[in-house]
Amino acid sequence: MKSLKVVFLGTPEFAKTSLEAIHNSHHKVVGVVTVADKASGRGQKVNQSPVKIFAAENNIPVFQPEKLRNPEFLNELRKLDADVFVVVAFRMMPKVLFEMPKMGTFNLHASLLPDYRGAAPINYAVINGEKKTGATTFFINEKIDEGNILLQEELPILPDENAGSLHDRLMEMGAKLVVKTLDGLAENTITERPQPHVEHPKNAYKIFKEDTKIDWTKKSKEVHQFVLGMSPYPAAFTTLQIGNEEKGLKIFGGKFEVANHDKPAGTIDISKNEFKIYTADGIYFPLELQLEGKKRMNIKDFLNGFRSFEGIRII
Repeated sequence: MKSLKVVFLGTPEFAKTSLEAIHNSHHKVVGVVTVADKASGRGQKVNQSPVKIFAAENNIPVFQPEKLRNPEFLNELRKLDADVFVVVAFRMMPKVLFEMPKMGTFNLHASLLPDYRGAAPINYAVINGEKKTGATTFFINEKIDEGNILLQEELPILPDENAGSLHDRLMEMGAKLVVKTLDGLAENTITERPQPHVEHPKNAYKIFKEDTKIDWTKKSKEVHQFVLGMSPYPAAFTTLQIGNEEKGLKIFGGKFEVANHDKPAGTIDISKNEFKIYTADGIYFPLELQLEGKKRMNIKDFLNGFRSFEGIRII
């Protein structure tokens, strides 16, 4: 089978898994493009992306341009004479970059396109209670996630699965799909096809802090799916009034029941044995939590941390 010369563009662990799969295949990774190193934390420790770490460990040339239109960077990439660029969890690319390789540039997206275009397809698939999702490889064009589809594969979403678990399963499946796509392009056995037109496609917009707040006026199942879809990151939260203090409370998982009640949504019933939060049509029971300033813990340890439950309420 023909071996393709590949330039890989990506940053997080999700991307690194695909890079590793290509590296272990008969195709050759001739260069890697990733985000610039960043200093963070109190000690301003310099953090390198998982993609850069893997590339450095395997003697693959690494490029970290601040600007993707930088002429010097573009000239260095041209010298690599890659057949194809592969993009996984990267950033918006200018036309001068994605049109560079003779076979084009394709992207791995963690959804069944055209549904869930955008930055957070895994989170929204879980939040919306989908029974299945998948991964798609497609040629990049000037529109976000709208290029011609190369390959697509479905993956069932398991009952009560959270975004973290689904992320890991899609990461492994997606890596195999990337190599399968390279094989198909090398042998000319893939027929690209336009994405079907959908009148109202499901979107996966970037998630900001304000988007992670739990709306207790929703139904119990919707609250449950929202928590799962935000877990473990960025994490769904609510705000507790504890005496004179306001504290954020992240919730990573729980259970629910549908039940008739006359309590306003967001009312809590808390004791040494149980933590109930009333929703529009029932009760939600948080089981994995993290109070602001504390570590993540199970419900038993969380409740044991209170001397008194007087004056605790959701605001």
